[in-house]
Amino acid sequence: MSSIRVTTLPNGLRVATDTMPDVQSVSLGCWVGVGTRNEAASVNGVAHLVEHMLFKGTPGRSAFRISEEIENVGGQLNAYTTREQTAYYAKVLHEDSGLALDILADMIQHSTLDADELARERTVVLQEIGQSADTPDDIIFDHFQATAYPGQALGRPVLGSSEIVAELPRQALVDYIAGHYGAPGMVLSAAGRIEHDRLVEMADKAFGHLSSTAPPKPEAAQYQGGDYREARDLEQMHFVLGFDGVGVHDPDFYAHSVLSTLLGGGMSSRLFQEVREKRGLVYSIYTFTGGYHDGGLFGVYAGTGEDEVAELVPVICDELAKVGEDVTEDEVARARAQLKAGTLMALESTMSRCEQLGQQLLIYDRPIPVDEIVRKIDGVDRDTVVAAAKRLRASRPTVAALGPIDRLESYDRIAARLA
Repeated sequence: MSSIRVTTLPNGLRVATDTMPDVQSVSLGCWVGVGTRNEAASVNGVAHLVEHMLFKGTPGRSAFRISEEIENVGGQLNAYTTREQTAYYAKVLHEDSGLALDILADMIQHSTLDADELARERTVVLQEIGQSADTPDDIIFDHFQATAYPGQALGRPVLGSSEIVAELPRQALVDYIAGHYGAPGMVLSAAGRIEHDRLVEMADKAFGHLSSTAPPKPEAAQYQGGDYREARDLEQMHFVLGFDGVGVHDPDFYAHSVLSTLLGGGMSSRLFQEVREKRGLVYSIYTFTGGYHDGGLFGVYAGTGEDEVAELVPVICDELAKVGEDVTEDEVARARAQLKAGTLMALESTMSRCEQLGQQLLIYDRPIPVDEIVRKIDGVDRDTVVAAAKRLRASRPTVAALGPIDRLESYDRIAARLA
């Protein structure tokens, strides 16, 4: 019998629970199906700034009282913004779930967006942007994203630019919330020791007056690829090589996940073994996938010294080429096992189950049973991994490099190695 139940309120808000009767805590949160790609270029960064400002006070709670109330009961309260989602969530003991829900509902619906608080928090976010710019293994991914999706909302940074954020008026935040925080685009998710009917009753009271207007759809993603290089006086060159990946609805989604794990997902992966263990060219190298509603990215990150640049990039290209030719069934089986273990281990965490449920409803409009996920992972074999690798290499590559780049091959040479 499934532990998951979903109820839709009259205004369109979905309330979902994953009951875990043997734990003492509850994780609950609001997952909002909008993020950076829902912003206009002129207000890039507004989604992230809104996330910050919702913690800064309501008519009934000051910023200090919000944090004080949740911490008085030993709870935790946090939030994050991505390119397609914004989340506000809490973890508390089960008897305090009503308090956590009330705080979340108050923040999301009644934030005053006080002008003085906004001035202070704008400075905090500008410091965050500055810190990111000073962290090359962080900012390189913004450059990679912008090169893969140039001139598009999906290519703009989540934090926004310092020039825009410094000038964002309060009205921009008001307008963004009014246009994007409607009930049909939100999910209230909870996992742990929670009673579904009781949560629905409380949610109806707390969120019943939320707007029933659905947020507008963002512009379609159009991967382009290209080359970004910035010479900077650093000890290492930070390098990302990527391709047009697959979206979360693509039938090859799990094949690409298995490929990523096999190629650069752990110490036994091909890139880790060849580039770090055998050649000692890097300290850090890994692969990643990013799936969106209508597209995705697949990439390799590596950080290396100036003297190793010339050897590193050809080796990465060679491994990308070989994985589409000589991958073995044993490698595929090991990658499948890693993915399944991660999926099943996450079931032990109330926060992981709460987040997964909220995201699944936003993305797929239904909870995805874990058995279904496992079946899809098990359905990936050598042939599907080879096909996924060839599909990636057929796309125009994206190169992003930051640091001592003098010895980095030209974009055309890198593309030719992959052809």
